[in-house]
Amino acid sequence: MTEQNSTPDTPADAAAAAGEQPNVPQALNGNDAINLAAEQSKNTAHRNIPGLDLGELPVPDDTANLRQGPSLHDALLALLPLVGVWRGEGQGVEDGKQYNFGQQIIFAHDGEDYLTYESRIWRIDDQGNPTGPDQRETGFWRISAKDEIEVTFALSTGAVEVMYGEPYNERAWEIKSASTMVTEQGPKNLGPGKRLYGLMPNNDLGWVDERAKQDGEMVPHLSAQLKRVAG
Repeated sequence: MTEQNSTPDTPADAAAAAGEQPNVPQALNGNDAINLAAEQSKNTAHRNIPGLDLGELPVPDDTANLRQGPSLHDALLALLPLVGVWRGEGQGVEDGKQYNFGQQIIFAHDGEDYLTYESRIWRIDDQGNPTGPDQRETGFWRISAKDEIEVTFALSTGAVEVMYGEPYNERAWEIKSASTMVTEQGPKNLGPGKRLYGLMPNNDLGWVDERAKQDGEMVPHLSAQLKRVAG
């Protein structure tokens, strides 16, 4: 008899698992968060985002490695597991058609009370070969003493978005659109969104972005499963 695996092993499964308890965010234990981060980064602890040899600035460099650079601000404890460089593959939906993409996400900090966020996506074919660059995002993540997450995103496609949310627990975070502005050349059909980021049982980072259609129904837009490569 084959034993069934009840743990989520895809980004969508991670989202569904987190959704089982949407109104019960759990208090974060600092020691547990640090131990989880250490376990995730056994093979990547010696790596970090490369610095630019352009001369020193009078402020700390960004770091995506908790062992290097300034100490993480105490206010960011509930976001600590996200810090690092993540790479992998995902799927997107455009004009009703699915496509594959590669992605790198960097969560970094400079000792202040926010995380910097950078995402780069490139299209890939059915064999996993890159076919060209796609959209980019940059932004900042904050979290209050009441575990209220605040995120600002700027998209290369011509949109700026503010999202708010909260952690479900020390391994899952959900944010929802509060305000979205689109430029004249930006996407014409970018509805309000909902994102869930979660650490999966194998410590990969899974994330899912859903968008509202004109009738308000939330439909899949982007999702990916990323492995930690630094931090």
